[in-house]
Amino acid sequence: MSGEGLIPLNADEQKLLLTLREIPPSRLRDLMTTLVGELCDFVAAPGCAEMQADGVPCPTTDLSCDECRKLTTIIEGLRRRLHES
Repeated sequence: MSGEGLIPLNADEQKLLLTLREIPPSRLRDLMTTLVGELCDFVAAPGCAEMQADGVPCPTTDLSCDECRKLTTIIEGLRRRLHES
């Protein structure tokens, strides 16, 4: 493989992909990859209620949109639970 046409990855992206490849095939891996894919889709296009034809009304998902706040709370809660284990 020559490397032409490959998408350059930053360190975080490389780590995520390499870690994913190390997980043996299983139901848990399937659930996790589905969740990560859906989460990426949502974060890329959150579908805010205030969204208009020209796009999201805010320049960042860090603002107080209900959908972004709700998802941020869920992700932070999940991270806390994982670190408690």
